[in-house]
Amino acid sequence: MSNVNTCASLDTGNDILILHEIRHALRKLLDDGESTIIDLRAIPMAPGEEARIEAMLGQGELSATLNALGKSTINETAFSGAWLITHYNTEDEILGKFIEISKLPSILASQHEDIEVALEQLTHQLLV
Repeated sequence: MSNVNTCASLDTGNDILILHEIRHALRKLLDDGESTIIDLRAIPMAPGEEARIEAMLGQGELSATLNALGKSTINETAFSGAWLITHYNTEDEILGKFIEISKLPSILASQHEDIEVALEQLTHQLLV
């Protein structure tokens, strides 16, 4: 009897485990308001597993693109509260890929310092 390796035997199974982690994180978000970030690039995965995770998560209604020191894409998945965030360098190579479980991804929230500057600018503009 020969021992034949198949592609399925190379899977880590982390795709299903990550989906379970997302489910638990959604529960934490509902119960405690606590956000969770899963770094997909820090988890060992076999070829195709990351794509399967993205396919299983599907597409939601919202997406955003930021352009600052490279592009970042923020996409709501089919599961409200679960966001797929990808950061690229200036050569369009992926630097990081995350799933953020939150009501609103933290990268989209205005920073306190930026709001202070905006207030000063608007105040100055109204006085001119």
